[in-house]
Amino acid sequence: MMLPSGPEAATRLLNFINASPTPLHAVHNAALRLERAGFLKIKEKDEWELQAGGKYYFTRNQSALLAFTLPQKWQPGTGLSIVATHIDSPNLRVRPVSKRENVGYLQIGVETYGGGIWHTWLDRDLSLAGRVVLKHKDGFTSKLIKIEKPLLRIPTLAIHLDRNVNQSFSFNKETEFVPILGLIEAQLNATANNSEKSQNATAIPASSIQANHHSSLLALLASELSVAPEEVHDFELQLYDTQPSVLGGLKDEFIFSPRLDNQYSSFCAVESLASHANSQAFSTQEGNVNAIALFNHEEIGSLSTSGAKSNLIPTLIERLSPNPAARGQSIARSFLVSSDVTHAIHPNYTNKHESNHAPKINGGVAIKTNAAQSYASDSITSFLLKQLIERKGGKVQNYEVRNDMVCGSTVGPMLSSLGLRTVDVGCPILSMHSIRETGGAHDVQALIDLFTSLFEGFSGVDEVLRVD
Repeated sequence: MMLPSGPEAATRLLNFINASPTPLHAVHNAALRLERAGFLKIKEKDEWELQAGGKYYFTRNQSALLAFTLPQKWQPGTGLSIVATHIDSPNLRVRPVSKRENVGYLQIGVETYGGGIWHTWLDRDLSLAGRVVLKHKDGFTSKLIKIEKPLLRIPTLAIHLDRNVNQSFSFNKETEFVPILGLIEAQLNATANNSEKSQNATAIPASSIQANHHSSLLALLASELSVAPEEVHDFELQLYDTQPSVLGGLKDEFIFSPRLDNQYSSFCAVESLASHANSQAFSTQEGNVNAIALFNHEEIGSLSTSGAKSNLIPTLIERLSPNPAARGQSIARSFLVSSDVTHAIHPNYTNKHESNHAPKINGGVAIKTNAAQSYASDSITSFLLKQLIERKGGKVQNYEVRNDMVCGSTVGPMLSSLGLRTVDVGCPILSMHSIRETGGAHDVQALIDLFTSLFEGFSGVDEVLRVD
């Protein structure tokens, strides 16, 4: 697909999102970008042989990524300048036993993930992506899959059968939110019957999933991966919107896209670290270790091995500074920018914002604050953040929720509990948690500039500030 002309950074963001229908794909594509910039993949289970001036990354369960660069004079006790984001978004997940059918339709059982605006998933051209566990010559392996064709749909009920739909619309997510895969026909029945006869002829292994899903679905997955259906032993699949991310608006000032929350921030983090690591400035870099952390499962509370409440960042700090005293020094010298999209002022709902804290699309990065610490920003970390933006000639906005509304949160507060100075920021978008969100094409570069400023010179900004 030819993308319209627009800000170059925004166009690269579109390419990243279009190639990343799931967190697994986002991690994979982030790793490819880092490797092109000379980053070396290391593994948590191995001993790390790190060198000053080195560039490294590791992944956990294919669904979270940490990358870091070591300054030329790195030693234990060095602080870290970290950008933390999340890469998951509200979506629909295929159930472990997904086979459903009704009145001639083949359907797929799904489970909601996160707090989506679920009615926006109706009447969309949907497909499947994720990972599949396959039989391999040396055992088993996990392979990513992305089915490009529109495959599924959740149709609405015609207005003639629901005359009050425009006055009060609601639906049951268990019984009225089941995607259609196809029609039950003689050919499909024959395939299913043959599969059932084959399974009845021999004992079914405990690892077999053949009886849990439509044989036509398993055949499609196998065909996409060029294997036999019996070689598919398990999978994690989620639905995604096949309509690609695009630039829009009179002057291509908008981004119309799925998963801006929060692949937007994640792309900018990867791009900033990779670009800085290939710059002339990096060859003489002093000060902090520069790092990015792309977490999974933020939309459901971050309680997982790949979420922000896991030991991912503590593991990195401990392995860089094994001695407790050096580790304490490292934490005291560190600074974390928690980046997640924020709510842009909506022209049709201006009363949903506090009037002095109403960020605008393409107005620059917004600092997010909350007295109850749903965001971790305070006056010190906000000051440091503004100094970094100022160095690149950028603009700063502020977001704070109204007193009569509940404040959301993100990975910042939970990571600040490690003792890391933390600020929460984000670029404003509309329709957060819809299947299609709207962001600013010019804000992409603004966020990249902020992260680049952090990586280039946080230590210089920090050393002139006296607090404790």
